[in-house]
Amino acid sequence: MSHAVVIGSGFGGLASAIRLARLGYKTTILEAGAMAGGRARVFEQDGFRFDAGPTVVTAPHLFDELFELWGKNREEYVKFVPVDPFYRCSFSDGSHFDYVGDEERLLEQIAQLSPVDVRGYQKLVEHSKRIFAIGYTQLADQPFGKLSDMLRIVPDLARLSAYRSVYGLVASHIRDERLRQVFSFEPLLVGGNPMRVPGIYLLIHWLERKWGVHYALGGTFAIVSALVRLLDEVGVELRLNSPVEEIEVVAGRAQAVRLLNGDRVQADVIVSNADPTIVYSKMLKAAGLKKNSPEKVTKKRQSMSLFVGYFGTNKTYPATRHHTIIMGQRYKGLLQDVFDRKTLADDFSLYLHRPGASDPNMAPANKEAFYVLSPVPNQQSGIDWEERQSAYFDAILKVLEERELPGLTSHLETRFAVDPRYFQGELRSQHGAAFGLEPIMTQSAYFRYHNRCSEVSGLYFVGASTHPGAGLPGVLCSAKVMERVVERPRLSPSRIKPVPSLAVQ
Repeated sequence: MSHAVVIGSGFGGLASAIRLARLGYKTTILEAGAMAGGRARVFEQDGFRFDAGPTVVTAPHLFDELFELWGKNREEYVKFVPVDPFYRCSFSDGSHFDYVGDEERLLEQIAQLSPVDVRGYQKLVEHSKRIFAIGYTQLADQPFGKLSDMLRIVPDLARLSAYRSVYGLVASHIRDERLRQVFSFEPLLVGGNPMRVPGIYLLIHWLERKWGVHYALGGTFAIVSALVRLLDEVGVELRLNSPVEEIEVVAGRAQAVRLLNGDRVQADVIVSNADPTIVYSKMLKAAGLKKNSPEKVTKKRQSMSLFVGYFGTNKTYPATRHHTIIMGQRYKGLLQDVFDRKTLADDFSLYLHRPGASDPNMAPANKEAFYVLSPVPNQQSGIDWEERQSAYFDAILKVLEERELPGLTSHLETRFAVDPRYFQGELRSQHGAAFGLEPIMTQSAYFRYHNRCSEVSGLYFVGASTHPGAGLPGVLCSAKVMERVVERPRLSPSRIKPVPSLAVQ
């Protein structure tokens, strides 16, 4: 039986292993860390549980598909609940906006903030639908391995003004600056600067409107645990504490991986959920790369990083929504500090996660577990986080106390934080980027890392830096693209009894 090795157990790696096993591969996952999940691991401290990674679950059907491949029902493994509002956006002038899925409620709120923008929003959402129909429905799970794959969509992109930035498209329909921020911040969730991320990423808006925003009971790590359980049931081996040092290449073909401890695992195909920049620059030492040489890949533009503060309180805050976006006084200027000037600003725009709004079991009784996320420059900034982390966290907590969580500092029970050093070191991400390659036009679709390596046979890539991109829908779709292009195992799929899809109620 052909053997597939998956490097990394982030959502892209877990989804790939499920699909490879269904094709008939004997499959092994090699995870560098002590637990599965990659960025989606979990932290526990003083009785509190904190999701370390993504907390916004959209397009839940992409998870359903993985279980249906094996005749299983996802709801028997992990349950999702809708989040309403999707986000509360809080502004520095004291106003706020609840971004919801229901159009009537949405339009009512727009009318309260800026009546002249109601019609403009309706035009904006129609534009988002058209972009979604091309960018997601037709292209998200399709390979972009040839330049012709890109050229055939250029007319559609031009017709939809996808060459403009997301903020530019929003601003062409919306006058109120607060609403411009509400409807343009979403690219930050995939590592993009709204001021220059191409307009095709406006599809995120309709994706959320179409399928909603959800939360996994037990936290995002409950999804990881559910997928690991499924993998165990179907015979996939998961090896933890197994960092890969090198991918062995002989005569232009990947044949094995060598672990940091010297162990060697032979493979017929290798699927990497690791950062492709790290793989190409450090793990393919004998490959003789040209197109993806270390000199070339290390010049690619990486996304911003994150500062994430985790804290638990000895009281609850029922007025705070599940997802709260706290906007600072600056928007464009702050984005320039993060993405271009690479300086650590004194002001903030923050994402606050309060899972207790949907699931009180993430903290002890009558207590709350939170995390607060601040976009910051990646490690190319030279910021000394050893010196600055504590004061930066203190400043964020002060803003939260003033804007959202009264009395916070006197009710703190536990706290800790991660910064770009965590993404660079523990997660092995180039420059500590939190979302892989920055999603600019020249690093999208064909210009992103290809899902099938063109220089090393038998090597494939999934995850945030590959097509279609970062975010849960993106990395799950990257596994679908991988399945389309991966070699079929010597055990023919025709010998595998098909499993009918289940209708998940």
